[in-house]
Amino acid sequence: MGVLNVTPDSFSDGGLYVDAGRAVEYAHQMIEEGADLIDVGGESTRPGAEPVSAEEELRRILPSVKRLVKKLAVPISVDTYKADVAAVVLAEGVDLINDVSGLSFDPRLASVVAEAGAGLVLTHIQGTPRIMQTDPKYTDVVAEVREHLQERVLVAETRGVHPEAIVVDPGIGFGKRVEHNLILLNRLAELHVLGKPLLVGPSRKSFIGTVLDLPVEERLEGSAAAVAAAIWQGVHIVRVHDVRAMVRVARMTDAIRKASES
Repeated sequence: MGVLNVTPDSFSDGGLYVDAGRAVEYAHQMIEEGADLIDVGGESTRPGAEPVSAEEELRRILPSVKRLVKKLAVPISVDTYKADVAAVVLAEGVDLINDVSGLSFDPRLASVVAEAGAGLVLTHIQGTPRIMQTDPKYTDVVAEVREHLQERVLVAETRGVHPEAIVVDPGIGFGKRVEHNLILLNRLAELHVLGKPLLVGPSRKSFIGTVLDLPVEERLEGSAAAVAAAIWQGVHIVRVHDVRAMVRVARMTDAIRKASES
């Protein structure tokens, strides 16, 4: 999953692709580099980020989304937790809604996704992006994330989302300390009991910067290590910024993993 932020303030690439023409060009580049789907974001969910209105989010993403659904041959996801935004982009032909709140911020979202027959990513988050890194606490982060996602899956299915259309994401960096992220990456295989495809998005995140003492623009190798660890444990989708490099990491790790199974 290639990341396409059309935001002015995302932690890694804010402001680079706010122009729809540049956004479409970059999406084509990511597909050429091996991306299987493109995830468009119109509101930053970095730690400390302030929320934006549905109207502002749509103003940012709609020009790009309208072009992308017409020009791309791969599925398109929109990273939003707002039902009003989801309704508009799904009507435009978007395939998947990537909800960082796991239906916690806008319960209406599930019904909108269900009505459209679309896919839904349910992510674990503790708190909201503005305050999530203030003081996150867990007794057993893997068990608590697993139980939360299981409950969110039940909510989604009860509200009509097709069971085979649901993906779960442990929410690396969303209300977790460095050690929580590392433990989750170490024990991702324990989330397979949920019976859903797993998505993980460690790319360039601050826990990598903390471990390696590196700024965001120098976190390629750390991201590669996290992606490899995720794939080794059977994760199905990795959400990344550096598509060309991560596709190579993914293919190599997957080849080694499959060899060990044979």
